[in-house]
Amino acid sequence: MSAALPAAAQSARLASFPVSVVLVPGRGRGVVAARPIAKGELIERAPVIVVDARELEAIRSTRLARYYFEWGENEDQGAIVLGYGSLYNHSYEPCAEFEFRERDHAIDYVALRDIRAGEEITINYNNTGENAHHTIRFD
Repeated sequence: MSAALPAAAQSARLASFPVSVVLVPGRGRGVVAARPIAKGELIERAPVIVVDARELEAIRSTRLARYYFEWGENEDQGAIVLGYGSLYNHSYEPCAEFEFRERDHAIDYVALRDIRAGEEITINYNNTGENAHHTIRFD
């Protein structure tokens, strides 16, 4: 069994973590920058639980349907994101993007521009590229 970090070390560790979760008026929970984050900086590498197509059908009929990512070469699997990954709110003008790391069973969240401390970190649920401005089902 590992020993717990001393209170001062825990406080320092939390202070260096770049994000925290807050209630965002009109949006529910969201992720904000706890400190300035530079363009290109890795905000979070969030591990995922990969769900096969059969299990995905069951998830689509639950509240988790709003929180999974399509996953796999043919997008026939799902990924339930751990960490803060499922709490980033959507924007068509996001300050961060996500990058699938399928081999690592993770999703990276990376700053698209400098982000101020206290600013909400948003992603485009369509991500970037030609589909970035397609209407999503949450609008």
